[in-house]
Amino acid sequence: MKIVITGGGGFLGFKLAMALLARAQLAGPDGKPQPISKLVLLDKVFPAHTPADARLETVAGDIADAATLARVVTPDTASLFHLAAVVSGAAEADFDLGMRVNFEGTRLLLAQLRACARPPRVVFASSVAAFGGELPALLDDSTLANPQTSYGTQKVIGEYLISDYSRKGFIDGRSLRLPTIVVRPGKPNAAASSFASAILREPLNGVVSDCPVAPETGVFLLSPRRVTEAFVHAHELPAAAWGTRRVINLPGITVSVAEMIAAMGRIAGEQVVRRVRWTADDRIRAIVRTWPARIETPRALALGFRHDPDIETVIRDYLADESVNAV
Repeated sequence: MKIVITGGGGFLGFKLAMALLARAQLAGPDGKPQPISKLVLLDKVFPAHTPADARLETVAGDIADAATLARVVTPDTASLFHLAAVVSGAAEADFDLGMRVNFEGTRLLLAQLRACARPPRVVFASSVAAFGGELPALLDDSTLANPQTSYGTQKVIGEYLISDYSRKGFIDGRSLRLPTIVVRPGKPNAAASSFASAILREPLNGVVSDCPVAPETGVFLLSPRRVTEAFVHAHELPAAAWGTRRVINLPGITVSVAEMIAAMGRIAGEQVVRRVRWTADDRIRAIVRTWPARIETPRALALGFRHDPDIETVIRDYLADESVNAV
């Protein structure tokens, strides 16, 4: 079977690609396991360490270009993971870019998927940025989406499109609202949530990091291991498990920034903690204040999705996965 990952050169997309190559099979449109014969990654750039694998193809192109999508999403595409996006801070700073990639790119992609020989399974990476405004202290599966950022709005539009295309029988879609992903390796990006990884990643690698939010700021987070697992699990669930509700809030854990830094200190020592500097950024604080910090996710848990046990496990997994020796 042929699988496509948009945003396949990014951190999560590439991690998912490696997991799929190792897994070697997924449920086909009929629900029966099928070997992965081709895995196509669409993105602007790709990691230098992309493996040489006969099943793997990389395509450098624009998610919002119909000709590129027609070249990548051919009629034999059985499944697609849609991770390509302009991240939150960048989408807020450049409205037109966010709309072009996050909205128009998704619309064009779904239109192209209608040309598939059979309705493909589609997993869409949405976000808890779908929530905002006057939020209760504890959100749950009944809390209505009310995004207060352009990024969140574009993600909710994508959710509705995925649901309607599924209702019409064009695709078998499922949208996952991702918590903040911690710890992301590499360099900081333009996401407003970038600080949540940076305040751990940089100090653990011997670099000073500026924290733009207050110590008491709560972060609803999930690790790269768990979110990769969630993408695959969402794909493997049968359509009947989703019913007419094609959107789900992924489980996460709520940890304050102060608790994150304290956990890092217990693992790596106080010399690492001292590399965090408190430098307020009103723009980032304003965006982060619109995001939920506590969400109950009974539906996701009942469907078999999992969260991390605690923040120390998240940090230790990062050190192991990225071969980091804290200094």
